[in-house]
Formats: sequence, C-alpha cells, structure tokens
Amino acid sequence: MKNYRVIGKIGEGTFSEVVKMQSLRDGHYYAGKQMKQPFESLEQANSLREVRALRHLNPHPHILTLHEVVFDRKSGSLALICELMDMNIYELIRGRRRPLSERKVARYAYQLCRALDHVHRSGIFHRDVKPENILIKQDVLKLGDFGSCRSVYAEQPHTEYISTRWYRAPECLLTDGCYSYKMDLWSAGCVLYEMASLQPLFPGVNELDQISKIHDVMGTPPAKTLTKFKQSRAMSFDFPFKKGSGIPLPTASLSPQGLCLLRAMVAYDPDERISAHQALQHPYFREQRAAEKQAPGSHRDAVFPECPGAEDPPCGNWQASKESRKQQWPLKQQEDRPGRPAPAARTELPRLKLSGMISLPSPRLALPPVFGVRGHGRPRG
Repeated sequence: MKNYRVIGKIGEGTFSEVVKMQSLRDGHYYAGKQMKQPFESLEQANSLREVRALRHLNPHPHILTLHEVVFDRKSGSLALICELMDMNIYELIRGRRRPLSERKVARYAYQLCRALDHVHRSGIFHRDVKPENILIKQDVLKLGDFGSCRSVYAEQPHTEYISTRWYRAPECLLTDGCYSYKMDLWSAGCVLYEMASLQPLFPGVNELDQISKIHDVMGTPPAKTLTKFKQSRAMSFDFPFKKGSGIPLPTASLSPQGLCLLRAMVAYDPDERISAHQALQHPYFREQRAAEKQAPGSHRDAVFPECPGAEDPPCGNWQASKESRKQQWPLKQQEDRPGRPAPAARTELPRLKLSGMISLPSPRLALPPVFGVRGHGRPRG
C-alpha cells in the first residue's frame, strides 16, 4: 500500500472497508477494498472468490474494473484496488422527491441486464444484486461487489441466506438453497421498480413477511410451482389463497412496455422468469439497442442478431418461446458439450495468480466505483 495515499473512508461492511485512495504513481483516484480478515498465505488470498470473479469478468463496460490486487505477506493484508465511481443507485435515488425519468430508468436497466448477461454467460451468478451494489459514474452503470457470487455449475443446495431480503427471490426463500442464476433477474426487477418509483417493491421486515409482501402483490403461485419448491425443502408450507393487488404504480415512471418487462423479471416461477439475454431483446429496450448499434465499435450484431426488417411486437404479444424460456446454461458450456453436464473443471471460478502485487490489464473502455455501501435502515439479512 506504499504506492497509495488514503483520502478517507467511503463505506464499511462486515468483512471489509472501502476507502478512497490516490495513487502516488499516476495521481489517479481509486477505491480500495481492504479485507478485514488477515490472509495467511498467497494461496489463501488467491482463492478469494471476488478476486477470481472480477478477474474472470474484466474487462467489460458494465462490470466494476479491478485495477490491482495488493497482498502484503508480512501483515497478511489484502486490498482490491478498483476504479472509483461517483455513487451507487441507492445514493442516487435516496431523498429524491421525483422519480428518475423513464429514459434514464430504461438506460440503467439495460446496462444492468448487459452486466448480468455477461456474468451469467461467463458461468457466474452474482447472488446479491441490489441498489447498493450497482454503481454509477457519468451515466454509466457498473455491477460491483462480487463477494457472494457463485459458479452456475456448483452443485445445489447453495447457501440459503444469501442476497439482501428485499431483493431475495421466492426460490431463495422457500427452498433449501435450490436456486440458480435466475435469482439475479428477480433482484434486477426489484431494482428496476425501485428506480422508477423510489420505493422498494417487496419491503419485508423478516422472512415470513417477505413472502407475505410478495403474495400481496403477485398473489399465491400455482400449486405446481409450490410443489417444485416443496420437493427441495424438509418442511411443508401452505399459503392461503391471495389474488394479488398487482404491481403498484401510483407514482412510478414505467410505460406499459416497462411494466411488461418488470413482470417477466419477477415471475414467481424461475423456470418462467426471463433471462438477462432475453431481457436485452425486449421491446422496452428498443431505443437502447438502436443507440448501441449506432455507437462506434459496437459488437451488438454479433451478440443480438436480428432478421432484416424485423420489428418488435407489441408488448402484450411479446413472450419468449417455451424452448427459450427454459433455463439456459452459459454459452461456454453449450459450445463445449451441448446438452451434457459441465466438465468438473468448471465447478470452480478460474484462479488468479498473485505475486505480491500485480497489475491487471487495463479495460478496453476507460469507464469509471466503489463497492456497494449499505444504506442506513435497509435490511441486510
């Protein structure tokens, strides 16, 4: 850390604190995530999931850029040196009297879906998508804080109490850890609503109240959906029938197409929930796709090919086909062995070799983050 000067603390979590730092080499400012846990060896530092994930996902215009990893053998301290962002989504909307414009909501939601599509296609899911972990600088959004991420190839059950409660998908609440990357889309839908309305969609005060809040809005799910969940839980549960009031939109700046996308993102059954790749092709993002296609150096055509003359269907008629609705494994697995289980080597995230201090490749795009700072009074469990 002798190459950096600490300016001040930005935030603090259970396992780390984030400080604003200035490089003594180039004078630039960075966010340093300093781990509170001492690391006994280089191997232990190398196995940190967040380091491996960020290294694997970088560079990407909507993923937090990891510039450098600093490990001090004598003290056992580890710090992740990242680009410095202006604020997170929670800080952006906190205290606002008027919601963001729908154009800005759509722009941020599109960038978030781009980030999640890249993460999922890379064989990782985030597991803690929430406003505090979504970072903004100069209208560019980046997803950060990958401390809870997991490989999509890891065997279930996963940890049950993951993700912040307000953004926790039903399958995380009602099963013994039997959930997949689709949980990230539920969380992203909750964030989309919160950006548009300035209010959380499902603000439960505990686990039971969280499910109750979801049922108040969405209604109780079909019996076949609950049966799926019961098969993976030791205890049984039955819920009284609720029709559901529908997603409240008294002040939200969401058009019918935006509401259509939101409903697809918060589908109760994860098998019916839209994927990030499908969301990017939704009519709600038509303007964003057009702007991206016209941008210099855009690679959109290679990722989202379109038929000549194709038009977006009306939102009411838009839906993914049954085949595309089924859970899709990331492309890397499909390319290797379509329809077959992933090879054993893919059950872990790629390792990052450290040697005291290393510099990571600079991103192709010089875009701006501090890791998410928890807002006061918001749920953590």
